[in-house]
Amino acid sequence: MRLLVFVFLLAAMSAHASGDPAKGKQKAAQVCAACHGADGTKPSAPDQPVLAGQYYDYLVRALSDYKNGRRNNAIMKTFAGQLSQEEMEDVAAWFSSQPRTSLHDQR
Repeated sequence: MRLLVFVFLLAAMSAHASGDPAKGKQKAAQVCAACHGADGTKPSAPDQPVLAGQYYDYLVRALSDYKNGRRNNAIMKTFAGQLSQEEMEDVAAWFSSQPRTSLHDQR
């Protein structure tokens, strides 16, 4: 029974996450890399977050919130505003697929 529940939860999680990491890598290089680094591990300033290894759902939600104004940051609103829903999912798939590094490895 536990195995069945585990398989169901795993399937539900993978079905929920979508997006194409390869397309996300290309879009992130155009839109995100200057501030967050090409793979999301090297922010250009201490107040910019590491995106590599972040949860897919969190990234999609954050981008959506910047785009629609629920999160208040003029720079992120501008960049997120350029992205379609599919592009946000692709970017989130790219960054969430990257290994997260420690803060000491980033600087």
